[in-house]
Amino acid sequence: QVQTVESGGGLVQAGGSLRLSCAFSGRTFSGRTFSSLAMGWFRQAPGKEREFVGVIGNGITIYADSVKGRFAISRDNAKNTVALQMNSLNPEDTAVYYCALKTGDTKSYADASEYHYWGQGTQVTVSS
Repeated sequence: QVQTVESGGGLVQAGGSLRLSCAFSGRTFSGRTFSSLAMGWFRQAPGKEREFVGVIGNGITIYADSVKGRFAISRDNAKNTVALQMNSLNPEDTAVYYCALKTGDTKSYADASEYHYWGQGTQVTVSS
């Protein structure tokens, strides 16, 4: 079984920065290693559906248009971790942020159904 632990998040003023981290441990059901899987970030604001933020892995890094140029994803395969650096935050970025592993084999990187082993979520609140 995989354990996914998120850290970071909190309250920040508009224009500020935050860094989220996510650590994976254990063993996937398929036996695939963490380094072979893409790692993604999603977020969910109150009353809204979960939305794609970005993904890294398999030679690609993709961001949602809403965060492109402001957010950056990085990973450390030696530690099985992924980070989300968020800059120039605005109140519309307020949400619970989740990380997960992309276990599906399609190129639908923004599809949450392609991901498993979700973290518990961490709250990010941006005040105006």
